[in-house]
Amino acid sequence: MTGPAVVFRTFELSDARFDGGGLRCITVKSPALAQRADITFYVPVAARGRTDVPLVILLHGVYGSHWAWALRGGAHRTLDRLQREEELPPFVLAMPSDGLWGDGSGYLPQRTQDFERWIVSEVPAAVAQAVPEVTAESPRFIAGLSMGGFGALRLAGKYPGRFRAASGHSSLTEFVQLRAFVEESLGTFTALDEDRSVLDVLLRNRSRLPALRFDCGTSDPLLPANRALHAALVEAGIAHDYEEFAGGHEWTYWEAHLADTLRFFAHTLNLTP
Repeated sequence: MTGPAVVFRTFELSDARFDGGGLRCITVKSPALAQRADITFYVPVAARGRTDVPLVILLHGVYGSHWAWALRGGAHRTLDRLQREEELPPFVLAMPSDGLWGDGSGYLPQRTQDFERWIVSEVPAAVAQAVPEVTAESPRFIAGLSMGGFGALRLAGKYPGRFRAASGHSSLTEFVQLRAFVEESLGTFTALDEDRSVLDVLLRNRSRLPALRFDCGTSDPLLPANRALHAALVEAGIAHDYEEFAGGHEWTYWEAHLADTLRFFAHTLNLTP
């Protein structure tokens, strides 16, 4: 399921001559947001010249932007290391901004701006326009940290036909948990109630979900929420992987455990005939 074609009024692509370690950037005029929005992307050497290369979308947390996963978490370096050491299949990484609303948009559809559609439809379209290795046939994966984990798990549950698998690190599991992180009153968000709970979304589409995993640090304040989501999914009989590791709500944790997400995504490809 690829969705309708997306037409961008403006499309700016960074010059490969000046890339930073292979990282490049896109700025588009987003129809969903009615404003410009940014994506950092990375095409590893192993992927260049191929076709239908899988696309991994990485969602940042509150306060962040499109550069966070690469320049705070070294996501592209983790991908390269795993490909060298473990023969991970080629992936293209897409690291979009969340739309830059307040301290964080929650990747939610709101009355005047659809941050959900930006991620689900427009980001893959923009990357495919810039990267010939990514096509309509490329398997798609989505992952995120904190607010981005909320976005990744919720969007994979709401649009199961769009993603092969999803992963969350230190994820918010309920919209109300944003209150601890953002300056804006939650009353200023205009998302529907049906979009505010990861569990509710997963339960609604339980018969056709993609592969799911999530993890949380044992010193993370969101650990009880992640344990509760795990327990509820077990009770509902929804297949998923859940892990806990030492660490807190911090970049050292997310940098370390992105590797678990990429291995999980690779495993789902290996299970496909």
